[in-house]
Amino acid sequence: MLRLFNTLSRTIEDFKPQNDKEVTFYACGPTVYDFAHIGNLRTFILGDILKRVLVFNGYNVKHVINITDVGHLTGDQDLGEDKIEKSARLESKSAWDIAEFYTKAFKADLEKLNIVPPTIWAKATDHISEQIELIKQLETKGFIYKISDGLYFDTAKFPDYGKLARLNLEGQEEGARVEANNEKKNPTDFAVWKFSPVDKQRQMEWDSPWGKGFPGWHLECSAMSMKYLGETVDIHAGGIDLIPVHHTNEIAQSESASGKKFVNYWVHGDFVLINENRMSKSEGNFITLTTLEEKGYDPLVYRFYSLSAHYRSKLNFSFDSLDNARQSWRKLKEKFLDLGEQNGIVDEDSLKKFQDYINDDLSMPQAMAVVWDVFKSSLADSDKRSTLLKFDEVLGLGLNNISAQSVAPEEVKKLVQDREVARIAKKWTEADQIRKKVLDLGWIIEDETFGPHLKKID
Repeated sequence: MLRLFNTLSRTIEDFKPQNDKEVTFYACGPTVYDFAHIGNLRTFILGDILKRVLVFNGYNVKHVINITDVGHLTGDQDLGEDKIEKSARLESKSAWDIAEFYTKAFKADLEKLNIVPPTIWAKATDHISEQIELIKQLETKGFIYKISDGLYFDTAKFPDYGKLARLNLEGQEEGARVEANNEKKNPTDFAVWKFSPVDKQRQMEWDSPWGKGFPGWHLECSAMSMKYLGETVDIHAGGIDLIPVHHTNEIAQSESASGKKFVNYWVHGDFVLINENRMSKSEGNFITLTTLEEKGYDPLVYRFYSLSAHYRSKLNFSFDSLDNARQSWRKLKEKFLDLGEQNGIVDEDSLKKFQDYINDDLSMPQAMAVVWDVFKSSLADSDKRSTLLKFDEVLGLGLNNISAQSVAPEEVKKLVQDREVARIAKKWTEADQIRKKVLDLGWIIEDETFGPHLKKID
């Protein structure tokens, strides 16, 4: 049985969906005002692994990822400039063009990482009417009040507010968790509809029963998840940074509107650190997947690297550790190709070990250890191949797509070793002659920090 750590209970629980073999799964998507960084992408690798594990266990998964293209302000809450409109101003483009450009870039990153697309992509701007209807429900039930800059949810009227983050609301100071707004009744109250400024026209604004404006950031996920997945969702995933505000507010507005539990299992991934600090756009210390590609890393190296740490542990990123992951990834590909192209039978003992680990709160480092154990086992090569291909239904490393051309023949490998000996002895002429021989055989030698790398000439 699959067991998952539920942020709501802070315990690992047996996973039991509402319907026997049908799972509803909502994952918070990006705010499309800039490129996603590899810390963001780690969260989507988590979502992909989780979905693959569910499918591996025989579940049908209805999966929704939202695209936030309006309403997310620079303060992450209810003050400041809309991130999309700010980016549009800085890049001298329309807000709609900015959102479209970075949405395409995000989806391209997911494809490079071999992440399976969701069942439904849900854009906030495509669901304005649903968000307005949700506000109406909340207003009818007395949860909404109006101040000068918009409509706000009264958190004092939701007794369980803060239960996900276990917030201590006693003595909560305005500005400690939220920006100051003296008109709000409670420091934790949040906007569900913001009014457009009276002195200028926004690029993204809509008419509503309360006046022209735009939805608050938190509203979209409640409205869209309930539209596509029902009032109670099996699994809701995202990064741990979303727990204290965004997901806390989603619960408050959803459960207040429906009177039902919003989510049964909350799954959150931890941060990627760089120089011991959280990687984030606001800190300006982020690295994109494109940056890794420009430095010569296959995006799947980053996926492979992400499997080295449990999703609830911080991943300390460095290029040294990524280089080590690249070496291991190349070794794995070489070993896999050495197994040949004939399939055999899946080894049930290895499969059980692998499945036990992935079902134990997605313990991917231990699952990867089983992969290496299969290579070292006494199984027939064809059985090893079939077993590893079965594992790859979860790992998503694309083992079946590895080309034999990506591994050099022994003659070429020997020449590379000879060249390294010549380079160490500073026999540069001899080293250049060997490089030319390798080139004549159809391979390019790329000198990298950890040693030479061979690349097949297309």
